[in-house]
Amino acid sequence: MTSARPGASRSGILAVEKGPGVTSFQVVAHLRRLLRAAKVGHGGTLDPDATGLLPILIGEATKLTPFLTGLDKEYVATARLGLTTDTQDVSGRVLTTLPVPALDEAAVGAALARFVGEIEQIPPMYSALHHEGRRLYELAREGTEVERAPRRVTVHAITLESVALPELTFRVRCGKGTYVRTLAADLGAALGTGAALARLVRTRVGPYRLEDAVPWSALLEASDGAALWARLLPLDSALGDLPACALDARAAQAFVHGQSVPARPAVAGLARVYGPDGALLGVGAGGGGLVKPERLLHADTPRTPVLPG
Repeated sequence: MTSARPGASRSGILAVEKGPGVTSFQVVAHLRRLLRAAKVGHGGTLDPDATGLLPILIGEATKLTPFLTGLDKEYVATARLGLTTDTQDVSGRVLTTLPVPALDEAAVGAALARFVGEIEQIPPMYSALHHEGRRLYELAREGTEVERAPRRVTVHAITLESVALPELTFRVRCGKGTYVRTLAADLGAALGTGAALARLVRTRVGPYRLEDAVPWSALLEASDGAALWARLLPLDSALGDLPACALDARAAQAFVHGQSVPARPAVAGLARVYGPDGALLGVGAGGGGLVKPERLLHADTPRTPVLPG
């Protein structure tokens, strides 16, 4: 009899640091080899030149991808004033250059304040969005530019960290779909100098923080996944903003077979749903005293449920 391979039935979320010059997919592939896990994904793409937090989803956690990508995020970005590029970062082809006048923190802060709240962004051509079945970056590499409709995104807060002209660094907390490259370019336009993103570090995704992540150097040095498995976070760590309810054995059986069941306590909207042994059964939609399955999970390990106070 052959033994099950390590991690074959384990699921959870691993917070790791993505290093420079690699794609998010390459990090996933590296971890799939180390962990010898069949299902591995990530909770939000980082550009190759960007670094910082990349939540890795393992096993049943891959079913939670929409919830991870919907979490708010925090970045520290450095914009270089005085130039624009076709990629909106300094790795791209320079399109324009302009002199950078003396700008104090008050002037930069006033410009940044314009981008707080619900704003419109035109997605960059060098992005993974689709146009008529093709990725925009594929078209951009062929020299083709297509019209892109503005998209509404939410910027919760921007804080100016430093000004060292021609560069300035700011911290931004934003919602799903926000392009920080575009934010830097639009800031440059607001200042009248143009700008391109010089550096980008993602410091947080929802509850996951860069300071708690597995360092990139440790991922490169690891010969197997033993130490990484020990740092696996539970599935419901991604769902902490949702209320919770627990089901008895009969209701849990019906829930995992797709039926609506009475919720205790009653919940409205999306909720974490636990079985009587503390296992996370999935995400349910509550209403009218009932909860129905929205996303079922089957590989969670039993533990004490965390119920609202």
